Amino acid sequence: MNKFGSITLISILLFLFAPIAFAQDAKVGSEAPSFTLTDTNGTEHSLSDFRGKFVVLEWLNHDCPFVVKHYESGNMQKLQREHAENDGVWLSVVSSVPGKQGYVTPEEGNKLAEEKNAAPAGILLDTEGSVGKMYGAKTTPHMYVIDPEGKLIYAGAIDDKPTTNLSDVEGAHNYVMAAISQAKAGQEVVNPTTVAYGCSVKY
Repeated sequence: MNKFGSITLISILLFLFAPIAFAQDAKVGSEAPSFTLTDTNGTEHSLSDFRGKFVVLEWLNHDCPFVVKHYESGNMQKLQREHAENDGVWLSVVSSVPGKQGYVTPEEGNKLAEEKNAAPAGILLDTEGSVGKMYGAKTTPHMYVIDPEGKLIYAGAIDDKPTTNLSDVEGAHNYVMAAISQAKAGQEVVNPTTVAYGCSVKY
């Protein structure tokens, strides 16, 4: 193969294995994109239904070891319950499409939630990946915080320990809860965006 053939082959491989790119409408500091999705119990949820509350969006794939870290340690469930107790709304979003890792039927989603003792207000099934792409969700978990006025105030990692080690949960700085606390206190969110870590969303 001559050098031009090699260049062409490299270009094709780069194209085939490049990260998924898509238009992103969600922008921190702007109004969060509206959406309506059905949860695992068959109930429709629209973002506008929760105006007046802090909403957390958690992109979910129970087959991802980074997600396993936060559920096996009990960290995610603890955060879900604490947020609900403080009049917040926590929504888990599954954007894995049928046939891809992490996809669940409503029955499978409910069974996993029961097994994990999870406590979101709903597990939303984004089976076409449209909401995930609209928000630019790239990993599980990818976290977003929307304030009571409907503005997106945080997007990124759950915390500052991008590992799969359960022991790293303790002592980690949780960006999500920090953003909520700062906003409730009338302060600017110190870290409004961070680099999300985890497994790629399986669009």
